[in-house]
Amino acid sequence: MDNQAEIKVRNEFDEWAKAGRGEEMADHHLPITEPVLPLMDLKPNDRVLDLGCGSGWLSRRIARRVPEGRVVGVDIAKEMLHRACAASSGYANLTFNEGTADRIPCDDRSFDKIISVESAYYWPDPAASVREMFRVLDAGGSAWILINFYLENPHSHQWGPLLGVPTRLLSTEQWMRFYREAGFVDVRHRQIPDPTPVPDQYSGRWFQDAEQMRNFHQVGALLVHGTRP
Repeated sequence: MDNQAEIKVRNEFDEWAKAGRGEEMADHHLPITEPVLPLMDLKPNDRVLDLGCGSGWLSRRIARRVPEGRVVGVDIAKEMLHRACAASSGYANLTFNEGTADRIPCDDRSFDKIISVESAYYWPDPAASVREMFRVLDAGGSAWILINFYLENPHSHQWGPLLGVPTRLLSTEQWMRFYREAGFVDVRHRQIPDPTPVPDQYSGRWFQDAEQMRNFHQVGALLVHGTRP
C-alpha cells in the first residue's frame, strides 16, 4: 500500500473508533454476517483470521465457536485494535495484531478459515490481498469476503465519495477472478439480503430515501469464497 494512502486509511478508522463507530458496526453488519457463519462450517479447533476486524465484534463471536482453536483479528487502525483488546480480555483464544490485507502479519498456512466483513473495498490492491489470504491459509482452508459496496448493488454506489478514503467498486466477476488467479478452487458467490426493517422515512446521508435503502437491503451483500487446494 502507498504510504500516504495507508496513513489516510489508518487515520480515518482511528477517528471512527474514537467516535464509537467500531461498536456500531456490530449492529449494522450482524444481520448479513450471521447467515455466513454456518456456511463457513467452523470446527471447534479451527484457526480463524478476522481480516479488518475493527473493534473485534466478529472476532469475539467466532472465538466462542472455536473453543479449542484460536482467532486472530488484524486491522490497520491502532485505536480500533485498542478497543478490540479492551473488550476481549476474557477470551484466551483471541489475539489482535496490527497489519494490512496485503501484508498480513502471520506465517504461511496459519489458518483454516479467513473472513473479512465490510473491509475488502478499502484494499488498495485487492488482488495482492487475496493472494495474501491464500498464503496464510492451510491446505483445505477457505477464505470468505462479505461486502455491501460492489458493482451489482447500485443502491450502494453513492457511498464512494462519502466514505472519506479511497474505495474500489468492483464486480462479482472481478472478485472471483482475484480468487482464481491466486490459486483458490471451488470459487463461489451468493448475495445475502439484509432483513433489517427499513423505516418509513429516511433522512440519513447514505441513501436518497427509504425506498433506496429498502432496495439496497433486498439486493443484499456480496459473499465470495474459495478453498485453498
